[in-house]
Amino acid sequence: GEKHLSLEIGDTVFIQEVSDGKSIFNEEIVTSTEMPLVKEVTTTLREWGSIWKQLFVVQTMKQVQRLMWELMEWRSQLLSGTLPSDEFKELKQKVTSKIDYGNKILELDLVVRDEDGNILEPEKTSVISLFRAHEEATAKINERIKEEQSNIQTDHSGISARIQSSPTHSLYVFVRNFVCRIGEDSELFMSLYDPLKATIISENYLVRWGSKGFPKEIDMLNNLKVVFTDLGNKDLTREKIYLICQIVRVGRMDLKETNNKKSTQGLRRPFGVAVMDISDIIKGKNECDEEKQFFIPFFPYVSFSSLLLLFILLSQAFYFPQFIHRKAVSPLVGDIVQIRKEYPHLVDRSTVVARKLGFPEIIMPGDVRNDIYLTLQGGDFDKYNKTTQKNVEVIMWVCDEDGKVIQNSICLGAGDKAVSEYRSVVYYQVKQPRWVETVKVTVSLEEMHRIHLRFMFRHRSSQESRDKSEKNFAMAFVRLMKDDGTVLQDGLHDLVVFKGDSKRMEDVGSYLSLPSTRSHLSDPHKGAGLSRSSSSVSGSGAGLSVSSRDSFTISTLVCSTKLTQNVGLLGLLKWRTRPELLKENLEKLKIIDGEEVVKFLQDTLDALFNIMMEHSETDDYDILVFDALIYIIGLIADRKFQHFNTVLEAYIKQHFSATLAYKKLMLVLKRYLDVSSRGEQCEPILRTLKALEYIFKFIVRSRMLYSQLYEGKEQTEFEDSLKQLFESINNLMRSDFTTTLLLRVIVHPIESHFFISALTFWPSGNSDDKGLIRAKVCFCVFTAEKFNNISSFSFLLCLSLLLLMLHLCHAAVFHQGETFEHIQDIVASLLRIINRTVITMGREHTLISRVVACMTAILSQMDDRHYATYIETFTGTYDLVDFLMESFLLFKDLIGKHVYPSDWMAMIMVQNKVFLRAINTYADTMNQKFLNNDDFEVQLWNNYFHLAVAFITQESLQLQHFSPTKRNKILVKYGDMRRLIGFAIRDIWYKLGSHKICFIPGMVGPILEMTLIPEEELRRATIPIFFDMISCEHKQFGNFHKVDSHMTQKHACNVDLPYFCFIYCIYTHTQTTVVIALFVGCPTLTSSGQIFLLMWFHRCFRYLYKLRDLHLEGENYTEAAYTLLLHSRLLKWSDDMCSPQFEFHGSQTQRQLKETLYDTIIDYFDKGKMWEEAITLCKELAEQYENEIFDYELLSKRLEKQAKFYENIMKILRPKPDYFAVGYYGQGYPPFLRNKVFIHRGKEYERREDFQNQLMSQYPSSVRLNTTTMPGEDIKNSPLQCILMAAFHIKTHSSVFICSKMRPGFHCLRQTADCIFYKSNYVQRFHYSRPVRREPVDPNNEFASMWIERATFTTVYKLPGILRWFETVLSPLENAIETMESTNEKILTMINQYQADWSLPINPLSMLLNGIVDPAVMGGFAKYEKAFFTEEYTQHHQDDRDKLLRLKDLIAWQIPLLGGGISLHGKRVTDDLRPFHDRMEECFKQLKKKVEKEYGVRELVRRNEPFTHTDSFKTFSCSKFQCDHDD
Repeated sequence: GEKHLSLEIGDTVFIQEVSDGKSIFNEEIVTSTEMPLVKEVTTTLREWGSIWKQLFVVQTMKQVQRLMWELMEWRSQLLSGTLPSDEFKELKQKVTSKIDYGNKILELDLVVRDEDGNILEPEKTSVISLFRAHEEATAKINERIKEEQSNIQTDHSGISARIQSSPTHSLYVFVRNFVCRIGEDSELFMSLYDPLKATIISENYLVRWGSKGFPKEIDMLNNLKVVFTDLGNKDLTREKIYLICQIVRVGRMDLKETNNKKSTQGLRRPFGVAVMDISDIIKGKNECDEEKQFFIPFFPYVSFSSLLLLFILLSQAFYFPQFIHRKAVSPLVGDIVQIRKEYPHLVDRSTVVARKLGFPEIIMPGDVRNDIYLTLQGGDFDKYNKTTQKNVEVIMWVCDEDGKVIQNSICLGAGDKAVSEYRSVVYYQVKQPRWVETVKVTVSLEEMHRIHLRFMFRHRSSQESRDKSEKNFAMAFVRLMKDDGTVLQDGLHDLVVFKGDSKRMEDVGSYLSLPSTRSHLSDPHKGAGLSRSSSSVSGSGAGLSVSSRDSFTISTLVCSTKLTQNVGLLGLLKWRTRPELLKENLEKLKIIDGEEVVKFLQDTLDALFNIMMEHSETDDYDILVFDALIYIIGLIADRKFQHFNTVLEAYIKQHFSATLAYKKLMLVLKRYLDVSSRGEQCEPILRTLKALEYIFKFIVRSRMLYSQLYEGKEQTEFEDSLKQLFESINNLMRSDFTTTLLLRVIVHPIESHFFISALTFWPSGNSDDKGLIRAKVCFCVFTAEKFNNISSFSFLLCLSLLLLMLHLCHAAVFHQGETFEHIQDIVASLLRIINRTVITMGREHTLISRVVACMTAILSQMDDRHYATYIETFTGTYDLVDFLMESFLLFKDLIGKHVYPSDWMAMIMVQNKVFLRAINTYADTMNQKFLNNDDFEVQLWNNYFHLAVAFITQESLQLQHFSPTKRNKILVKYGDMRRLIGFAIRDIWYKLGSHKICFIPGMVGPILEMTLIPEEELRRATIPIFFDMISCEHKQFGNFHKVDSHMTQKHACNVDLPYFCFIYCIYTHTQTTVVIALFVGCPTLTSSGQIFLLMWFHRCFRYLYKLRDLHLEGENYTEAAYTLLLHSRLLKWSDDMCSPQFEFHGSQTQRQLKETLYDTIIDYFDKGKMWEEAITLCKELAEQYENEIFDYELLSKRLEKQAKFYENIMKILRPKPDYFAVGYYGQGYPPFLRNKVFIHRGKEYERREDFQNQLMSQYPSSVRLNTTTMPGEDIKNSPLQCILMAAFHIKTHSSVFICSKMRPGFHCLRQTADCIFYKSNYVQRFHYSRPVRREPVDPNNEFASMWIERATFTTVYKLPGILRWFETVLSPLENAIETMESTNEKILTMINQYQADWSLPINPLSMLLNGIVDPAVMGGFAKYEKAFFTEEYTQHHQDDRDKLLRLKDLIAWQIPLLGGGISLHGKRVTDDLRPFHDRMEECFKQLKKKVEKEYGVRELVRRNEPFTHTDSFKTFSCSKFQCDHDD
């Protein structure tokens, strides 16, 4: 039929062409419409799901489950497609962060992303960028892990990490409703308040509410939104933050007045305060949805002098009478510009902005403010001739020098229109009202020096008729600018209250020349217009008098980026008005408070560069301006002002305009560097070097502006100056003077950041690659010789520059730039030096990963032309061979020991891909130059083969060990690199011709190791190599003794599953007839060789049964079962007929044979009391009977047998087997035994003597070594047979305390029969410890010099199998810790035993407890205290602090264990032993008192069931003690 595509819903087809109305499309271009993030979430959930099932009994299971639930919920939101852009961006960040965190705790691969959260594509990313992304991602996730592990989502201040990462914060408030029956208009003033400091920290948000219960502006209904902005991290660290709402009603004096016509209207009267604690919300501790509503408590005003005082008193009492104020509150991260962009659904143009009272922590360029916040603090007014106190109202105007009122210059609160007059709240008959009302005064900068504030005080009457007759009884004023040009100082101002005629008080000529504050009044010069003898005013102020009985206090806060309160800074900013003071003002800049300088950062920098530009013809001010500049940069480098880095960056990029500044800056900088390099004193050099980053940025930006303005003029002169400048830096680094030695110490932590920043700042990607040219100019100064000393600063600098150049080269290639010459220069001068640097650097060096990344980046950017050109640079064969061998050894070392963490899979795979290309390229070179007989280099080719095999067998390429998800990712992105190099090995092997014999038998082992990899194509390619080796040796010598001996020595003893699979693989992939023909003419084949070959090709399965028979003869039923299990695992549950090699029981299907084998194996496991393994096989058979062949009769029998096994586990005692270590030393043993150590598993109740006699009977000529010390080389090389037997019980390290066979929730550490079984089976690690005395020996305290020598044995596979061992040393302190752990575990075990069985004799418990609380021999832990808990020991063993704390903790935990044991002993003790128990109890009381005083109190969790480690106390170690306590 016609061609068609198989499509599913959601697939997208890309139409390539339309012809005659029909769409022509490429059938290969079919993709899913799912967005990449959804795909990633889906893949992640599948991978986590498979792992999560294996974590059922592990603590992280619930954590992973919670993460998966969150990802599933977020995936649904992503698929909905209804999220706004801001919410989608935020959700994307949360999803990627959660995926990365989950991958880390599950030990999966690290995912590297770009700034937008998209996964980086290694093909499109430079190696350097990929490396840096890995570093940044690792640091970020590790920080997150630390937070999670401490179970603290917030830091010590309670601020969430996400919120704290931003320097600016905002609070979004949506006023839903205000319900209160006032009957008059009201004003709602909302602000943020610090209750501990009793200060308001934000502007007021003013809502005018009508008397009918709606906003006065009906358009604002359901649109009363405000954002409190400019909050910084310092604000978030406040212990408490409240959102308060002061309610002021506007109307009558008293609400009880009924006659509205006679009552005074329009009075602002206090009504109440609403309060809400938002500390947890604003700090991010409580998740807060913007739709969530809060009902805020309301406190009515009764009779206080201040609404704020009412709030303070009531909030401290936590009294919430009613809830009438409803709001939605949500914290937002960022300033107003950022949140409008990221939260457009919340913050639009109608949303009111209430700024912080004061500057934000960062003042960005262009943020121009000129606001003065004035707060009416309070007053004290005498009643004079009145019988009651006055109802004082304060009226404020902003006036100029002529007394004219500045219109619309006062703002009562954000969201309200500016007014010309402000009237305060009226408190009824209060002598000392405290208004604490804040208003904002806004006037133009030009008018500021003419402005003053005038305050009028008036008594307000409740009756309108009387109120009209009231006049202003006093006044006060204050100027906003001082005579010296600075603005009014922040803080409290006690103003002078003047009395007089009402009209005279309004006359500006009557008061403006008088002192306005009490401090000025006491000044004899400023108060000259006032009579000393009286309070009357003389001169032009006649008619006004100072009221000594009245006082009035205000406070001001200036928020201006143009007006300063510092005279010195003002002089610098306005330097043109007094040029004669310029030098003095420049020098004074260094003593001005840093906060004031950064507040006017842009203006100050503009002034400095203007001075430099306007004096371009002279150098009079160059040094002063330069010093001032580095002072400012140093300020910003201070932790206190670190957030202003962004301000400085923005200034350089957007506002800096000094085109000639680069010349001045370079001259002064070079002068300082040259002076210091000569060893002369140069005081500013330290600050200069710290400021180099921004100095270079200013230089670069200035030169760019100059070049744009004059079209590249003076380019050559600039490059020469730049080169000279770098030479001066080089001279400084080379200098040996004392001064510069100090500089090196200081400069080193900078890590050449100034160079990298300056060069990165320079734009690249142009047609002429200017960025690369500039980098090369800099780099040529620091020659390749600097790489010789890896500990020097020059090395670090060169490395950083090289990383930058490689990154720029990759970027240039990506933008289709030409970089061939750049890369060629780097390769020619640095490739071999970098290689040798990697070889000489230790793997623990902090810079090793950077250097390897640098080397990988060089190789990745080399094309065939680079390789060919570089190879031709070697003039002689010797040098080329040396280079190739050096490279092969380096690659092999890096493949075997990765310098990157194991979860950096992307980086490791990129490195492998680059190495693979380099290896194949070098192999081509070897084929051309070193394959002929005359030029053949055996060692070179040998290194190549070993490198290739190491590459194939490296762990990071073994796809069969990875999850399907990871395997698919690697195959899609990189392919199976093992195949490529495997095919290359095959091709090269057959090209060797007669030289093959040179690699026999050396390559037998590596080739066999390669064939063990379960990859079909790789095996087909490499297995024939092995037989070619046999053919080659047989052809050369008429036999193949070398291959035979090597195979026998390496693998004849290794009867394990991988080896068995290999044998089967050889059998099925070769022609038996060919092999037989190969051996027909080989009469010299040894008997062992004949058996070996027969085992391979004809009797491999019969060998298993022979081994099974040997085990049965020795009654080793468990081993016999495991032997047959190797055969059964090669069979499938299918009805296919067995292959000829399986026909041991007649022709039958694989299912029948496998079932027969399982029955036999189960019987063997039953006899060997390995019922757990038998149950596993029973379950597999039951699955087949129930779901495959539906034989329920067999199913019932199988389940009955399975039930019997469960019963045996719980009821039949299984003795714990002993393990013995046996070493066979001497040349008299066969190779598979010679100088090796084996672990032997003893039989039930087998005595040491019986085991020794049986062992010696097998080797009657052997000599037993009566020592436990490892023998020397003399014994190993002797012709004797020596046996070293460890006649002791070896402590096992069980690898299966919790396994998948256990039921969920099973506590593996309970002292039950099945737990004891798992502790002594499935083991792989053993150790034997013996005491060793080291000098000096303390005769009074044997513990102080008792070291423990520990031999640790680790089997390759769980027993039986080949073994290896290594030795460790245990210090006296570690010995003490282990002894305490063992003692505590012994106490706990015995308590559980005696609680479970009351028939046990009491004597063992008595001896154990008494030996600890009243020790007679060892001295208890008192000896440990004398040996280790001394100042002398602590001083000499600084690294043992954690171990000392560990020992103290173990001692402290022994007390509750002893208490439990003694309590149990008291219940079980007989009357004749009662005195003994009393004595023991008395000793314990004294011991407990002492220990708890010195090491703290520990308590066990008491339960009805026996004590368990999981029920008792804090985790002691991974495999020993666990607990859950509260210290």
